[in-house]
Amino acid sequence: MLAEERLNRLRGAMGTAQIDAMVLYGNAWQGDYLRYASDFGILEGHGIAVVTRDDRLQLFLDSATDAERAEAEAPGAEIHLVRDVARGVAAWLDRAGNRRTAAAPRGFLPHGLTETDSGKRLADATVLVDELLMHKLPDEVATIRRAARLADEGYGVFKAAARAGRRQYELVADVEAFLRANGSADNFMIIGSGGQDVYGMAPPSERRLAQGDLVTTELTPSIGGYYAQICRTLVIGKANAAQKRAFAVYREALEAGIAAVRPGVTAADVARAENDVFRKYGLGDYVTSKYTRVRGHGMGLFADSKPHILEDVDTKLVPGMALIVHPNTYHPEVGYMVLGDAVVVTDTGCEVLCGTPRELFEVPA
Repeated sequence: MLAEERLNRLRGAMGTAQIDAMVLYGNAWQGDYLRYASDFGILEGHGIAVVTRDDRLQLFLDSATDAERAEAEAPGAEIHLVRDVARGVAAWLDRAGNRRTAAAPRGFLPHGLTETDSGKRLADATVLVDELLMHKLPDEVATIRRAARLADEGYGVFKAAARAGRRQYELVADVEAFLRANGSADNFMIIGSGGQDVYGMAPPSERRLAQGDLVTTELTPSIGGYYAQICRTLVIGKANAAQKRAFAVYREALEAGIAAVRPGVTAADVARAENDVFRKYGLGDYVTSKYTRVRGHGMGLFADSKPHILEDVDTKLVPGMALIVHPNTYHPEVGYMVLGDAVVVTDTGCEVLCGTPRELFEVPA
């Protein structure tokens, strides 16, 4: 039902924009544009969905494994297994005749498609599809709420699994097993552990947790293709005074950012509210790109979607947008810390989806 609702919404937007055919690209890392139309989660290689306003959806894949899955999981699409998706789509567009055709995200398209005679007809519809991806339907928001509840539960597993001597990958394995057993087909997750020497998070390593470590994670399960994220920090053993002082800044920054989320404000306004807290405590250098990437971002069919929460992003927030607000960055006294909650923009402000307390957790050493 939700997949059909999305496809109808896309076709309606195409009609308004007078687009006859839409070319939507996806790969194993970022498949949200492709999935919005096809409801197919690509796992390998490259894929392109071609949506018209009246014909059956066409799905071009260069992975035999994905094509076999698509036959079962995308029954409404005509599946094309091709060695070169660019050539396959270009040939289909040539046969389709003189249609007004657009693509999203056009900058991701294989070079061979944009350089053909057919490719030259492709207008850039990235902004149009981005609007659909950012402005969620009610059923999309409901699915993200379910993913956020699972993220809370997953963090509970993470916290219970964290103890001195365990390797990072063992913690992540426990969380992955729990999430898969509870309906999550995917989870974007990174982790960090240590002290002042830790400047960020990464995929899990063989590093063993030690007493006094800050252990951080960004945990992002998906339900029905929709991701929700939580960011939290814990200490192996008792938190020291410096760690507690530092964490208080992050909590104040998160609360300031969430308080700023409401219709009509921009992503820049939210980022500025977070960053101003760090500036107040003389930590302004640590909200620059040298130490941190974003102050949050959109959530949906991709774990790190638009809008990015940065002081130079002027995207206005509207009801139905789903975001993670997270003032994650390096602290010069204690190392990298994270704290973030998933939210949905409402008519009057926002709804916080994460229920895990905003605490610097302590686990027995």
